Amino acid sequence: MIDHSRLEAAWWASFIGDALAMPVHWYYTRSRIAVDYGEIDHYMAPHNPHPDSILWRSKYQHTDATDDILHDQARFWGGPRGIHYHQFLHAGENTLNIRLAALLAESLVECGQYDRDDFARRYLDFMLTPGTHGDTYVEEYHRAFFRHYAEGRELGDCGIEDIHIGGLATLTPLILFHAANRHAMHEAVASHIELTHKGPVAAEAAKVFADLMYFLLQGVPVDDAIERAGGAAHTALTWPYRSWVRTRPDDEVVGAQFSPACYLEDSLPATLFLAVKYGSDLRAGLMSNARLGGDNCHRGVVLGALLGAQGGMHAVPQAWINGLHEHDRLKGLLEKLSALALKGG
Repeated sequence: MIDHSRLEAAWWASFIGDALAMPVHWYYTRSRIAVDYGEIDHYMAPHNPHPDSILWRSKYQHTDATDDILHDQARFWGGPRGIHYHQFLHAGENTLNIRLAALLAESLVECGQYDRDDFARRYLDFMLTPGTHGDTYVEEYHRAFFRHYAEGRELGDCGIEDIHIGGLATLTPLILFHAANRHAMHEAVASHIELTHKGPVAAEAAKVFADLMYFLLQGVPVDDAIERAGGAAHTALTWPYRSWVRTRPDDEVVGAQFSPACYLEDSLPATLFLAVKYGSDLRAGLMSNARLGGDNCHRGVVLGALLGAQGGMHAVPQAWINGLHEHDRLKGLLEKLSALALKGG
């Protein structure tokens, strides 16, 4: 049976994990995190310079209105060093991929079911309409998708093979929508991620995330959830996380054992380590994730969902919920989404 408190907490914490880490997203010089932003126990707006930004050597040239996804942000690509990827976002605001998670939730509640074509149309409108989001950076998968769309490909053929954890960042609403039906969850998650992130790496990671969430939402302890999700069926489920919790610091596991970067072979087990270690302390877990740098926003989304599903609403700081930039919109979506989920999706 679905625990409503766990479902709500997973929703809120997924957005919180992203917004909390946003100012130090893709920081790889960890010593600069505390220097630039301090403790990171509350939401902050980002500022320039970003010590590890690669926007100065990033390129994207649109051909016409069918692939113009940078709009007025294009002037910062290939420009001066130090431009922050999220330079115009407010404190508590979510990054682009997580905005798309909210877009997926809107599609779910308005259609009453998962409709990939409906989401794809919303995705096109969102990305091609100036002013829908404030992010300066758009990931490679977005750029490839719209290049292919401009070439006239069918929407289902516009995605690319992708191995980054950003692909998991839009999945939480879909997982929660199908929380009572594991089979339906698997089918919907596989279809959704394949739209933009093709290939076995993303598909298998999405299945692991969905399975863990399915069991955690039922109140299964995280160690048992890892076992039930398949054990040796995926490499990320085989690491001795519990042993590392007792013997190794976070910045060694996420740094030496696993890269803090976005590639799923490292980012998924790094996230699961934090989910095991901080299962009873969501606040400390999301703060640690932010301080570890790298792709901490997308790790934070997945980690937040996992920790929220473990701890329920009492684990989520109310100030962090209230401080989300789009709190009212997200609250409305949650009420509608949870009502559908509790009816069976």
